[in-house]
Amino acid sequence: MENKLERKYGLFTAICMVVGIVIGSGVFFKAQVIMQRTGGDMPLGIIAWIIGGAIMLVCLLTFAFMGQKYEKVNGLVDYAEATMGKTYGYYMGWFATTIYYPGMTSALAWLSARYTLVFITNAFPKFPLLIPAAEGGCIVGPECMVLALFYLCASYAINALSPKLAGKFQTTTTVIKLIPLLLMAVVGLIVGITSGALQQNMSTTPSAAELDALGITVSGSPLFAAVSATAFAYEGWIIATSINSEIKDSKKNLPKALVLGGIIIVVVYLLYFIGVAGGASNAELIGEGATVAFNRIFGGVIGNVLNLFVAISCLGTLNGLMVGQSRGMYTIAARGEGPKAKMFASVDKESNMAGNSAVIGLLVTASWLAYFYLSNLAGTWSGPFVFDSTELPIITIYAMYLPMYIMWMVKEKDQSFVRRFLMPILAFCGSTFMVVACALAHKMACVWYLIVFAVIMLIGGLLRKSKKED
Repeated sequence: MENKLERKYGLFTAICMVVGIVIGSGVFFKAQVIMQRTGGDMPLGIIAWIIGGAIMLVCLLTFAFMGQKYEKVNGLVDYAEATMGKTYGYYMGWFATTIYYPGMTSALAWLSARYTLVFITNAFPKFPLLIPAAEGGCIVGPECMVLALFYLCASYAINALSPKLAGKFQTTTTVIKLIPLLLMAVVGLIVGITSGALQQNMSTTPSAAELDALGITVSGSPLFAAVSATAFAYEGWIIATSINSEIKDSKKNLPKALVLGGIIIVVVYLLYFIGVAGGASNAELIGEGATVAFNRIFGGVIGNVLNLFVAISCLGTLNGLMVGQSRGMYTIAARGEGPKAKMFASVDKESNMAGNSAVIGLLVTASWLAYFYLSNLAGTWSGPFVFDSTELPIITIYAMYLPMYIMWMVKEKDQSFVRRFLMPILAFCGSTFMVVACALAHKMACVWYLIVFAVIMLIGGLLRKSKKED
């Protein structure tokens, strides 16, 4: 066994990694959530997308500056260690490996399965499901969960056995997933302007009676709630830093990939969201999502192809998340910390992949998938300790960024004003906004999540091997 990962990814693959990880299921199903949380107020929804995108970009730029300064094993953990010290770096790596990566990865495995079944059942209405599609079989049925587990294992296998193949898969799915987004952005905009639907949606909102009929209750802080929903859609770019030691000329190419990828993401999201408004009313978008707009503009057959593209999009995001998750324990072990550091730090000669790290990553992700299904989907669990395992871990990482921004400003005296102060201050404000928005949107669920978070972090502290002073 060797203990060094080769540099095998170029700039284009790194950009595809950023775009491919972020653009996935979020833009498709969170667009509907944003419409619900704003009560069908399209301009307010656009503002939420802009705020979420702006927060992502300023955070992304700040980390791009860190990427030019620091490089070791795993970008996020490297930056945490360099700014806050070895102990903070360890806990950041532990959190990412046990909560952040697996929480999102498990949800993407389920979403990939869900949209695959939606496509199949629409194309073949008589396709047998134990729970009929009309009764939620594509969402909580056993076929959905079996397929989700298959996708999870397949993604693990690709990353563990052939990292280069995983990179090529990421590039391919990134190109494919942009097709329906750009198609709806262009055609939806043209159709919406021609028919007047876009202007109608921008100037009116569903009535109170329509919202009641749809079962929608708008909170007292709709903008905060909507921005909180964008967190999932915009999240994932930081995971691309997990391969910084495998990117050719990383100090130059990783920052480029982050910046260019981030700009592409924000532009595509905004154009898609506006384009969807050209194909259906706000009330229809709240109740049925973007599928109704695709079916109306492109017809039932082509509209159903959207579900296939969404499934492929989710698979690409799943692969990107697994890239980070499969390297999680390696990131900790390569520093001589955590349980069985020597075992998890080993890299296979043939695949040039940390196989043992990938195995534990799969196990942890499967555990979160079980939690996600029982608490968020099937409703088997209720009461305490039920929380959104897709949004809350993301908000946690925004909170964990805050001291890193401060220490970057304190330590990096050789940086320019923009790099040392302006961007980190904007990133600090943006991250704080996300935390406040989450607290207002999720309320008591945040408390139950924080208890689980504290227990998992305590376990990480007990398992930590290194006791050296920072």
